Amino acid sequence: MPMVGRVGAVATVATLAFCVWLLGGWGSEDFRIAFEDNVFVVLSLFATGCAAHTAFRCRGRQRISAAFIAIGLAGWTVGSVLWAYYEWFLKVSPFPSAADIAYLMLPLSICIGLLIAPVGASGYTYTRLTLDGFIVTAAFFQIGWLTILGGLFEAGGASRFAVGVALAYPIADLLALTVAMLLLGRAPAPHRTPLTLLTVGMALMTIADSIFVYMNSHNDFRLTGYSSVGWALGLLLIALAGLCTGVPQQRVAGERSFSQVAMWLPYVPIVIAIGAAVARFGTTPGMPPALIASVLLIMLVLLRQFIVVAENRRLLAAVAAQAMSDPLTGLANRALFQDRLEHALALHRRDNRQSVAVLSLDLDDFKLVNDGLGHPAGDQLLVQVAARTLARARSSDTVARIGGDEFVVLMEGDDVASREVAREVLRAFDEPFVVDGHDLLLRPSAGLAMVSADDAEVSPELLLKQADMAMYAAKRSRTPGVHTFSPADVSVADAPERDRTALAYDSTVAYKLLGQLRHAIDNQELTLAYQPKFALGDGSIVGVEALVRWPHPDRGLLAPDQFLQLVRDHGLMRPITELVFAKALDQIAQWRDLGLLVPVAVNVFAPSLSDSTLPETVGRALRRRGLPHELLTIEITEDLLLGNTEGAREVIKRLRQSGVRVAIDDFGSGYSALSYLRELYVDELKLDRAFVTTVLVDKRAAAILRAVIDLANELGLTTVAEGVEDPETAALLRDYGCQVAQGYLYTAPLTPAAMLSLLRSSRQAPDEAISS
Repeated sequence: MPMVGRVGAVATVATLAFCVWLLGGWGSEDFRIAFEDNVFVVLSLFATGCAAHTAFRCRGRQRISAAFIAIGLAGWTVGSVLWAYYEWFLKVSPFPSAADIAYLMLPLSICIGLLIAPVGASGYTYTRLTLDGFIVTAAFFQIGWLTILGGLFEAGGASRFAVGVALAYPIADLLALTVAMLLLGRAPAPHRTPLTLLTVGMALMTIADSIFVYMNSHNDFRLTGYSSVGWALGLLLIALAGLCTGVPQQRVAGERSFSQVAMWLPYVPIVIAIGAAVARFGTTPGMPPALIASVLLIMLVLLRQFIVVAENRRLLAAVAAQAMSDPLTGLANRALFQDRLEHALALHRRDNRQSVAVLSLDLDDFKLVNDGLGHPAGDQLLVQVAARTLARARSSDTVARIGGDEFVVLMEGDDVASREVAREVLRAFDEPFVVDGHDLLLRPSAGLAMVSADDAEVSPELLLKQADMAMYAAKRSRTPGVHTFSPADVSVADAPERDRTALAYDSTVAYKLLGQLRHAIDNQELTLAYQPKFALGDGSIVGVEALVRWPHPDRGLLAPDQFLQLVRDHGLMRPITELVFAKALDQIAQWRDLGLLVPVAVNVFAPSLSDSTLPETVGRALRRRGLPHELLTIEITEDLLLGNTEGAREVIKRLRQSGVRVAIDDFGSGYSALSYLRELYVDELKLDRAFVTTVLVDKRAAAILRAVIDLANELGLTTVAEGVEDPETAALLRDYGCQVAQGYLYTAPLTPAAMLSLLRSSRQAPDEAISS
């Protein structure tokens, strides 16, 4: 606050000028007394106002603490007023007097206020803090008594009551100073500046009061100027401590509880006090051996205490490390990750120069491993995942396990470097994990959220939530690689956590099938069947659709609906799509070599349309086999296009420009069909079998189907009816204007050899096949 800074600066300059005047001794004695007394009244009022202002701004225990300090300063103000009255009006300097009672309120009130102050580690109890304060004070008093004070007291001069009052000053000051030093040694960063000012201020007050004791004991007041300087500077620093005290901040997890100084401080004066006692009485004739043994016993007890304290600190450090780490994997846990994330964002806000990124990982198949192989196997898998992730991350990154199979990585620095680390972490999952003799190939869903150097302030909770939303978006879209958060991912947060909970298989069976399916994909064991597409006008074959089949060693030949759930739930759509695509193009090439140019339709995983390199990949595959682009039709399932329209538009455009045809499969099965016709330029609509099979008995379905066909014809699109099983349906579709049909009315899906035989028997001319 600028005003507080200006007030503190003015007070500092004025006080320093006053101290120079005190040491210079300028002016007459009457003027010096009057001016000094009045300045101390003003200075103490200023310090009281600062403490009261702090109490007004703060809340809770910090307000009570500041209030006690304000009360002590108010007492010092009353003492200054009384002393000015004695010296200025009554022309006397009585000691002891009522002013001394008011002065002594300051160290005692500060001591109470510091004991109430909400700073430092909660485990360091206030009882222990109070005892430490009394121990240090008593030790210093013994040192002073054995060296100087005892002799002064025995020498007389002043009354014992006067000497006792004089001694009360340094004793009370030492108690307050000790408590302040102990608190300073274990205070968190936001409290250290005001506590440092308060501690130094109390040290100056202690020195000034000690000079005061000496002057009253010797009736030698030549050092009065120095004691006044100590009081003035002490009051100034206490006032500045109040000015710079802010609203208390929440303590950061993992911050040190107290320092080495705070730990050992209470023992140092005890050792010195024992040494002073030995020096004082060691040469006394006839010292009993029991006294020597007592001193030795105390030293041994202190030594043992030092060893115990050191061991306790090591144990506390070990416990603290365990509390901030995951017991299974040894990675950071949620608490430590949250602490590191808060610190990284604090640096980001302060420096505004480095980005902060959070990568969220979730193992897609972990539940099946737990259910199929047992929880010990799941734990082994998590340990291996942790080790691989940690090995791929940088030493400056924080890798944490925050849930059962959920891992996060905190990265600071350059955006590009963070993205590369995220990709590198995902590459760690390319090799299978070996658990109980089983090779498990797991794929995580990965979401990345970033705060770049020029981004607005983002809270730790929001950044972690964005990473989670990006991860769930990747899981929902089944997109391989790292999905970076975008505002469109917010809607994913409202989606079910995992669709795989609807898995129709028993978990143990599903786990076994999943492993077998992965093996079949890796070893190219999946095969293709081909269902011909017939022109409704003349019944000629105008193309075929490639359909994947799984020759299972125990269950026989499985159709897609028998394993598609596993494929979708566990991120296998992409490798299966690539396998089907390669085999279908090879089959087209074989038929081409036999003189048959047959258009083939291949289903492509819809999120692949977000890959801008797809047109080039398809083009290279066709050119490598010497195939015309027009022979390939890419079919995208409509219900999987939801949310990908924007990214798909450009990819579809480039595919069609190269000559590849694009079709929307299962048209009408989703909820945004008409919007696709408006936003996506395609060549073909494949009408969902749910409409086709009921067209003869459901007037509403017939009306919708006819309207869609009319609309497609108006847009120049080819319509293909799936699931045609009887001549009546085929005739009705022909009347509606549908051009192509496929279904069991014509033939079931055929093996490549049977399909070749059908093509030859149809004697289809190459030009006719292409032109269709």
